[in-house]
Amino acid sequence: MALTVISAKYPPHIDPTKTPLAYGSRALPRLRELNDKTLLVRQRAVMALCDHLHDPEHIAEAFRVDMESSGDDIGIAESLKKLLSDPDITVRQKSTECLFVIAGHAIGRNAFLEHGIIPVISKLFDDKEDIARKNSHMAIEMLSETPQGAEGIVTAELVPILVKKLKEEVDEIKELILDTLHFCLRIDSDKALKSGAMEVFTELLQHSSPVIRAKAARDIMDLRKYRVVVLDWLQCIEHLKSDEYQKEVLAKEALKDYCVTLEGKDKAVEVEAIPALISLLKDESPDVRANAAGALMTITITTRGKYTAIKSDGIQPLVDLVDDPTSEVRAYVLKVLTCLSEAPEGRQILLNHVDKIKQRTKDTIPAVARAAEIAVRVIEWKP
Repeated sequence: MALTVISAKYPPHIDPTKTPLAYGSRALPRLRELNDKTLLVRQRAVMALCDHLHDPEHIAEAFRVDMESSGDDIGIAESLKKLLSDPDITVRQKSTECLFVIAGHAIGRNAFLEHGIIPVISKLFDDKEDIARKNSHMAIEMLSETPQGAEGIVTAELVPILVKKLKEEVDEIKELILDTLHFCLRIDSDKALKSGAMEVFTELLQHSSPVIRAKAARDIMDLRKYRVVVLDWLQCIEHLKSDEYQKEVLAKEALKDYCVTLEGKDKAVEVEAIPALISLLKDESPDVRANAAGALMTITITTRGKYTAIKSDGIQPLVDLVDDPTSEVRAYVLKVLTCLSEAPEGRQILLNHVDKIKQRTKDTIPAVARAAEIAVRVIEWKP
């Protein structure tokens, strides 16, 4: 399906070659023109800066100059932050592009947090120009790929805003928002759940774009996955009585994660995400099938999730994917079938398909073979 492409073309009178730059360390001080009162000067300066920053060495140099600047000089980070509210679209477009490039480097991500750029750039989510919104989302998505950046986004209370924008934005930007939320959900899924993210993700499972369907299914899976913890449930209970501070903290965090997980799974059942995910098991895109199966895997851990999947006739579509050409799909499907076989009704149905599942125990992918062995063992279990 053809999608609308957001244009990044500039006005014809803006030529970055007309902004001369010095060589080496003297190039950036010349860019104090970023704060010039003349629009054309600002446009040329920010375009020249954007080209300059595409070299990683120049990014480090830019922030070194920031630290050495004194007097009335404004550093690169503060200058770009100021330009985000410029009335001219070209200036906003290129300043957000600069920040996107900067966010791809550690020193730039630190600048985002130190200079409070996140709340300012998020205001461009409401910009009337598509390209400014797209660039701002690209910068935020790039920032979210690190734990510190994702935590900064969550702390800035952007998760509810991003969930809301998923309902309104064009498809190209929806993909960026789904990626941003994917990383933010690893930090905190509570805010997303309270903002109605599960309902929005479930609606997007029916989207015409396979990329958006796949990412929506992945984010549903993220909403119910608890963060990685070292302790299991019994250790949590035991360590709550421990005098060791570090173990006590880990135990409390683990217990919190379990609560979040159950809330997310129950929410998935309430908004009828399971039937929508089952329908995606027949999708042509392997990414969509894999993420749908992965989401079902996490939901069906609970008894409520198991029986909802069984009543939604989910077993047969899952069995059909046992021989899927994509190993990730096979692994997830086998794990879902293992969960469903823990229910007597599910085991009774799967006993008719156990021979097909046994064939996967010789799969060339070790993870798939191991998942098949566990599935067979659970299906054939007798009290």
